[in-house]
Order: sequence, then C-alpha cells, then structure tokens
Amino acid sequence: MEKDYWLRRWKQQEIGFHQSKANSYLCEHWEKLYLDQDDTVFVPLCGKSLDISWLCSQNYKVLGVEVSTIAVESFFKENKLIPNINCCERFDRYETDRISIFRGDFFNLNKQDLVKVRAVYDRASLVALPQKMRYMYVRHLLEILPLNIQILLITCEYSQLEMQGPPFSVSVNEVEDLFSRHSNICLLERLDVLNQYPKFYKRGLSKLHANIFLLTLKNNQYE
Repeated sequence: MEKDYWLRRWKQQEIGFHQSKANSYLCEHWEKLYLDQDDTVFVPLCGKSLDISWLCSQNYKVLGVEVSTIAVESFFKENKLIPNINCCERFDRYETDRISIFRGDFFNLNKQDLVKVRAVYDRASLVALPQKMRYMYVRHLLEILPLNIQILLITCEYSQLEMQGPPFSVSVNEVEDLFSRHSNICLLERLDVLNQYPKFYKRGLSKLHANIFLLTLKNNQYE
C-alpha cells in the first residue's frame, strides 16, 4: 500500500497486525539459519514488532526500517529504551547498542545501508503490499542485499475472492515466481491456521494457510 495508508493506520491505531508476543514461527525456525552471535538481521517494515526484541535476546543485532514515526517511537518507549537519534537526508536513525531503526521509506535504502546484514526476517512486509508493489519490493530488496543472505519469510495464503488485504494472500507459487531466479527456496512448513484467527473467519475466509520459507540468495542481478 502507499505509505500514506500505513501512516494513517498508525495514527488511528488501527494496528491489528501487531502481535502481542514474538512470532512462534520465528522462534521455531530461526535456528535453521545458523548465524553467528552478533550478526545483523534486517527486519523490513518492522513497525514496533516484538520480534525485534526476541532477536536481540538471542544475541543478534537488528536493523529495521519503518515509515511511521509513531511506530518507531512506540517501540523504544514500550521497551524502555532510549535511542540516539540522528536525522539524515534519507532517514531519521534511532539507535541503541543492538538495535538500529531507520525511520523512512524502504525504497530509499541502498547497498551501503545493508552492508553488515547477514539475514532477513520478513513476517509483515511482503504480505502488506498489493501484487504490483510486491514485485517492486522484492526487486529492490535483492538489489541492495549482500550475496548469500538467508531470508526467513512468512506469508499467508487465502482466496482473495473471499477477503481483500492487507494482509494480502501470497501463495507458494508467487513466492517461487518472485524469488526462484535469485534464490534457493525451501518451504519449511505450510499450516492450516484459520482456527487460530477467528477474525478472518468472520471476514469470510473458508481457508487460511501460513507458509514459512527459508530462502538463500544466490544472485541479485535483474535482467
């Protein structure tokens, strides 16, 4: 969605996408990435996610990007952290010893911003974007990431004839279309989760699946 949409959602506190604890799929599957302690994990469109705090508790550093000032300042306030704030041309940078959040537009990131990144965690980015923007997002992400990066990607899948996003439905086939030329793709799990989300049942869904992928970037050159 356009950034004004998300700025409005945060301003009006329409943030049903925010989870009250660390994501269970993250906790279960993160060890499959075999990272070293103090490696940096990139969390795009991070909001005020508690997944950031969980990653830090596992001795990783986190670099996030988020367009909403409300979301960024809420994260640090709710976690009782006092960041150093540096206002730059492209981003306002909120930083502590282990956490850096760039307040600004994801599409303004460049290779130098992510040079220290060793993995990506995407639970809420790809599914937040309509189809056309998903292609733009993946293209930009792969262009700015270092090679051999691993990505833990979580998507949801349902019939968009029954419900419109966000979160948008991102199928296994679409992930393959978006990433297969550039990454090795492993589908770790595909789970029927509708009974865990009664609000989506009330919105008309008859099926809802969670797909958890481990992607390994092999090249980032677009033709």
